[in-house]
Amino acid sequence: MSTTTSHTPPESEGPPEGAGAAGVRPARLIQNEATTEIPVHLLFRDDPDPVEVPLKPAVVGRRQGTGEQPRVSRPAPGRRRSLPQVDPELVEHPARVLPGAAGVLAGACGLTGCLATTWWAGLLPPLAADALRLPAHAGAGLGPAQWVAYVGAGALGVLGFGGLARGRTGRAWVLGLFGRYRGTVRRTGLLWINPLLLRRRADVRLRHWRSEAMAAADPDGMALRVVVLVVWRVRDTARAVLGIEDHEAYLRECVEAALARVAVEPAGGTRGGVAAAGEALTRLVAAEAAPVGMEVFSVQPVRVEYAPDVAAAMHRRRIAALDARQRASMLSSVVDSVEDTVTRLTVRGLVELDDYERKVLVRDLTVAFCSGRGEPA
Repeated sequence: MSTTTSHTPPESEGPPEGAGAAGVRPARLIQNEATTEIPVHLLFRDDPDPVEVPLKPAVVGRRQGTGEQPRVSRPAPGRRRSLPQVDPELVEHPARVLPGAAGVLAGACGLTGCLATTWWAGLLPPLAADALRLPAHAGAGLGPAQWVAYVGAGALGVLGFGGLARGRTGRAWVLGLFGRYRGTVRRTGLLWINPLLLRRRADVRLRHWRSEAMAAADPDGMALRVVVLVVWRVRDTARAVLGIEDHEAYLRECVEAALARVAVEPAGGTRGGVAAAGEALTRLVAAEAAPVGMEVFSVQPVRVEYAPDVAAAMHRRRIAALDARQRASMLSSVVDSVEDTVTRLTVRGLVELDDYERKVLVRDLTVAFCSGRGEPA
């Protein structure tokens, strides 16, 4: 008994000859879905020996039986670039300080050491020795040992008393050593700070700044003069003190830049008014001041007026608009009064009017009401 083994060709060799197109499925060129990395310049290769271009590889996903071209990512249009930080490493952190009692104790020890050295050298006056109740001592004068004791005790006293500082509420010390930021002291009371550190006082209280009249524009493009009130404080003392020189000058520039982008409407407008402009100004100025350690709470226009060259024309325009609104309101009131009067007369049967008489009555009542409302009170 013999067994015949038949060999079936792989699917990739294609359909058998003579097979109809309707009953046989074509061979798969790609067995499964895969993701591979292909350099971009190889996908558009025309020259057999192309020039090597240092491009980043693009990830191309292939589906079964199809290929995909690489998609180059593009930055979203209109995206505003963030402001650079003054120094990424310049961030406020607490400085190392000691209680004031430590400085007082060190200074007292240094002063006591100087007095003891003077007594040791025999230079202390008898009256001072009697006042301090020290025994009489005939010293050998100032020698090397006495000078070393003087220097040590004097240095201890200078460091102890020279490092004393008073911390107050709403104030901070920004410390630096040889141009490098060493920390911020926000503690209150008597403190001891290394006297070798450079101290800079920083005001961290809530502060108000009122600007002078600045140029702006209303929604129609008319020139305005705006005075704004800025409420702000120093949030990061390191960036605010070491990053910029003049806080108010920086705020002035930020407010001027924001006024160039925000349309301020005078009081009495119908497009949001001063409140909407204040919210927009606060958002813009706060974003500009944050990188330098300043926290802006409010930027509100306190006086908005037209520029002198257009003030007269805008005044006449506003008076005309007010007069037109008043006339429209008066006419609506007169029409309602005439309609109510004619309706009451006809409904109650006091008069019987045809169309002509009704028109005459409406005209006379309208003239009478308008004349009565037009008289000054």
